[in-house]
Amino acid sequence: MRVRLIMGAALAVCVLGFAGSAAFADGYKNCTKLDKASWKPASDAEAKAKAAGYEVRRSKVEGSCYEVYGVKEGKLYELFYSPEDLSLKHTIAK
Repeated sequence: MRVRLIMGAALAVCVLGFAGSAAFADGYKNCTKLDKASWKPASDAEAKAKAAGYEVRRSKVEGSCYEVYGVKEGKLYELFYSPEDLSLKHTIAK
């Protein structure tokens, strides 16, 4: 009986852990279907964020998007740019 309770509790913790980690994922990863060889440089996405008034902290590729982390008016943002035409596809305020 005691073993069953412990295993049930462990299973609940695992399930909640996976659900919790999914809540942290932004889920925005589809910006273009264009082949990576045709993408504009990531530095151009950073320059676009800077021109919009963000202090760029870092950037990375997330799925088929450029994800730029920037600060504006003391608040952190995640900006998702299409590497095809550098259009802003999505913004998340943290």
